[in-house]
Amino acid sequence: MNKQKIIENARRDMDKYLRVAAPVAESNLRRVLEAFRAERVSAQHFQPSTGYGYNDAGRDKLEALYARYFGAEAALVRQQIASGSHAICCALAGNLLPQDELLCLGMPYDTLQTVIGIKSIGAGSLREQGVSCRVLDIDFAKPDAALIASQIRPETKIVAIQRSCGYTDRPALSVAQIGELCAAIHAASPSVIVFVDNCYGEMVEEREPSHVGADLLAGSLIKNIGAGIAPAGGYIAGREELVERAAYRLTIPGGGRELGATLSDNRNFYQALFLAPQIVLEAQLGAVFVASVFAQLGYRVHPAADAPRSDIVQTVYLGDAELLKAFCRGIQKYSPLDSFVSPEPWPMPGYANDIIMAAGGFIAGSSIELSADAPLREPYAVYIQGGLSRYHVIYAVENTLRDLNML
Repeated sequence: MNKQKIIENARRDMDKYLRVAAPVAESNLRRVLEAFRAERVSAQHFQPSTGYGYNDAGRDKLEALYARYFGAEAALVRQQIASGSHAICCALAGNLLPQDELLCLGMPYDTLQTVIGIKSIGAGSLREQGVSCRVLDIDFAKPDAALIASQIRPETKIVAIQRSCGYTDRPALSVAQIGELCAAIHAASPSVIVFVDNCYGEMVEEREPSHVGADLLAGSLIKNIGAGIAPAGGYIAGREELVERAAYRLTIPGGGRELGATLSDNRNFYQALFLAPQIVLEAQLGAVFVASVFAQLGYRVHPAADAPRSDIVQTVYLGDAELLKAFCRGIQKYSPLDSFVSPEPWPMPGYANDIIMAAGGFIAGSSIELSADAPLREPYAVYIQGGLSRYHVIYAVENTLRDLNML
């Protein structure tokens, strides 16, 4: 196929997807704006605080705003949460006691395996604290809700669902699928907590897992909902008593959400939520472009360019370690920051394999900005996330592939 035709076809696929995804972004923005108006947000809520953080009006208002957006009773939104995995750790550790069981649908993301203690009883892991974990293999394309519900035992306290694919060869779960799982699990055992790792999924669809029965969910502010503006942090949202128990793990029992000063201007966090629907749309359009180009070049991709999406992750199966590293270096080369840096694989904390990561964004490690990363293991798949502008994704991918003589 003519190389220029590949780019033209990919742009057409992107435009087709825009017609499907734009109404979702508009709907989500309407919900965000309705939340801002209902919570009566004003510039006074941008002010920072110091010390213990008691009566931090800006922090409390931001959490009320998140709770309203997610249709949840409460939310914990903090700069002190270091990552999405940290948010998930607080949510799980705060709500699991010794002798409780955590039932994971599919193998959790690499860093969470350490948190849980799946492969070993690590210091500080849930397993060290007497929590058992069972991993249930499921068909993520067509999860059998009744079969999953039948696997709940008397000691099962939390069923954990990872919405996105992580570093695995499986599709992301849609909100509708998560809703079916929640209904089946609660019907079988009303006391079981359904927890959703919501990383990479926020605002891709018109509803969030909390709208369809999830009791608790968590995510990162340097992914979708932070819009490339929030400088750090994470969130937890859901039933109030569950969020409060999670807050006890972030701060101290008895202190919970009352503690934790906002040391910097809150404006970035408020503005990020306002811009997130548009930014998530841009990231999806970039992902469609990537999927279309690589599929035309003969590579397996997931999801396909014309497939429905439930997260912003685009997987490309390159099948070769050297090509994988070269592609990541190309994405770094065509990034706005550190374009002169050549990423190398390294033993990143919490991962079983060396990781190569290209992320020349304005926020360190941000994956709502264009990034490409992968574990150095077969099938040598690269996971491409983000893109504050679809045009940056086009620029970076097109130039990288030309440098590699693939276009």
